[in-house]
Amino acid sequence: MAGELEGSKPLSGLLSGLAQEAFHGHQGITEELLRSQLYPDVSLEEFRPFLAKMRGILKSIASADMDFNQLEAFLTAQTKKQGGITCDQAAVISKFWKSHKTKIRESLMNQSRWDSGLRGLSWRVDGKSQSRHSAQIHTPVAIMELEIGKSGQELYSIWPHTCQPQLWLGCLRF
Repeated sequence: MAGELEGSKPLSGLLSGLAQEAFHGHQGITEELLRSQLYPDVSLEEFRPFLAKMRGILKSIASADMDFNQLEAFLTAQTKKQGGITCDQAAVISKFWKSHKTKIRESLMNQSRWDSGLRGLSWRVDGKSQSRHSAQIHTPVAIMELEIGKSGQELYSIWPHTCQPQLWLGCLRF
């Protein structure tokens, strides 16, 4: 059985299928589809633990947004663990993560946003040169412009808002 689960192409395909299902929302990718297309000679009872292991590893890597040093340490630990993965499987997982990290991260970021987000911020600090009260002349004033929107949509600008720099957080009212 272990030899049947060793090939790099089927494992790469399995990881791609798991990523499509878990991170990109393709619901048509099922356990049976993955087994029949990638590991047709392996029984479902033998395939399930392998699938669960690969799914867990992929989710761990993605949820931690591992850089390549962290990935190497994680996969090395997985190869030394009882019932873990082989060195060949670790190499395939590493290659897969290196080529799919950005897309998976973007997908997770898009899934985690509920509403519009901050897309741009510009600010500057000016000194007041005129005021009704002479005590307020030459005091610093923050001028901020926020751009809010979802990716792929138009931006909504909140026109410049002024406040004293030490009160910035209290000044951000919408």
